[in-house]
Amino acid sequence: MKPAEKTPPVSGDAGKAAYALVIHGGAGVIRKENMSPEKEAAYTASLTAALKIGEEMLASGADALDVVEAVVKFLEDDSLFNAGKGAVLTADGHAELDASIMDGKTGMAGAVAGVKTVKHPIAAARKVMEASDHVMLSGAGADAFAGLQGLEIVPNDYFITEARKQQLEKEKAGIVQDGASNVIKKFGTVGAVALDREGHLAAATSTGGMTNKKYGRIGDSPIIGAGTYAADGIGAVSCTGHGEYFIREAVAYDLIARMKYGKQSIQVASDSIIFTELPKIGGTGGFIAMDAHGQIVMPFNTDGMFRGSVKAGEAPKVLIYQD
Repeated sequence: MKPAEKTPPVSGDAGKAAYALVIHGGAGVIRKENMSPEKEAAYTASLTAALKIGEEMLASGADALDVVEAVVKFLEDDSLFNAGKGAVLTADGHAELDASIMDGKTGMAGAVAGVKTVKHPIAAARKVMEASDHVMLSGAGADAFAGLQGLEIVPNDYFITEARKQQLEKEKAGIVQDGASNVIKKFGTVGAVALDREGHLAAATSTGGMTNKKYGRIGDSPIIGAGTYAADGIGAVSCTGHGEYFIREAVAYDLIARMKYGKQSIQVASDSIIFTELPKIGGTGGFIAMDAHGQIVMPFNTDGMFRGSVKAGEAPKVLIYQD
């Protein structure tokens, strides 16, 4: 597959941004010729609305951690994306959800994997971070913990949509899925990275994983250092792609390490990971990332990636294809 063109930083990187936000809604087989105008408009509207929520919070002085949680919760509620409601289904027809969050200010992190009943997995991930002695909880235990923490619990059917049922059936039948109704086949995930007015960074990621997954498979999204990472003074990142490769390469932390120890710019480090290192082992996907000055990168080596960004004093930008 032809790598995506390198994505230049968002404008205004010469000085430190007062605040900044970048989001994604998954990377994968996303081609303009297969996207109906109506669906393209729906994705654009949803990403724009998510940016508006986050920008209003940042402009009012909200903490980066609160912002990324709020933005991801919004995306989890939108069945267009593979996270929360509308998540892809496992081989047995259930939704099993993963999420993680990290606070660059404190270095604390939380994650849940394979949850089936907590309405907002990202909220559960934050509760793990703040109300437990652990970093990751999984399965029924994580759902039980979320309930004890007062988070909203729903039946698994809440997450399931007719479109995802059809997608699972086609996957099991071996039908090649390519078209507007199946834009995200494997790599759908949502994520957010924010820099607040106090200079703090945070990152959050949430996903339903891969269609037709078996045996309790878990990808990179709930793994700190693979799918999510944030460190004040350096940067923050949320990944989307074929999780097995992102785990093997520790992609999220690799980006931060290249910047911290190798003194690479976020652009150089990102391009090396997405366009050189991952392809060497067959890895596909992308990530959104931001350095301590609010410089944003959104590289991907797939056909497209749902993404958007906004900075203080700038209009929101939403992109889908290899623009």
